[in-house]
Amino acid sequence: MSDTPTPDTDIPEDHKTQEPRLWRDDGWTARIIKNEDDDGWAVEMTKDGEAEPALVGPWTMGRDKKNPKPLDAPAFFTLVKTANEVLRRHEQQLHATLHKSVKIDAAAGRLTIKLDIVPDEDDPYAVLSAYDESGDQLAQVRVAPTYKLNVQRASEWAAGGFGSHG
Repeated sequence: MSDTPTPDTDIPEDHKTQEPRLWRDDGWTARIIKNEDDDGWAVEMTKDGEAEPALVGPWTMGRDKKNPKPLDAPAFFTLVKTANEVLRRHEQQLHATLHKSVKIDAAAGRLTIKLDIVPDEDDPYAVLSAYDESGDQLAQVRVAPTYKLNVQRASEWAAGGFGSHG
C-alpha cells in the first residue's frame, strides 16, 4: 500500500466545512446566499464536481430577523436528502423523455415497441426496436430523434413487416 493520495480528488475525504453559512460534507456543499427576489435568504445545494446547484430554496431568518439562521447538522442532512431526491426525479424525468415504449397486439403476438433517443450533441438520433413476449428482439431501425412513438405508428410499423422507417 502506498501513502500517495488518490489522484481523482482534490478534496480529502475527511475534508468538512461546518460554518454558519457554508457546509461541505458527504459530497455536497450547502451555501446560504442572499435571496435575489426579496430581502430574505436562500440556500443552494451543489453536488461536488457540479457547476450548477441541484437545489435552491428559501432559508429561514435568524432571531435578529436580519441575518440567516446558521446551518447545523440536522438542517444540512435534510438538505442533502432533499437535493438527492431532486436529482433522482430529474434523472427519472430525463430517462422517461429518452426511453419510451408501447405494447401492441400484432400477427406475431403481443409485442413491445421501444424508442430510445440518443441525445448526441453532433448527431442526435433514435432507435426504434421491436421485441416479442420473451424479450427477443425482432427488429431495430434508426429513426429521427423527433420520432413520435404511439400505438398506431407502432402497429403500422409491425404490420408493414418492420420496414426501415417506423
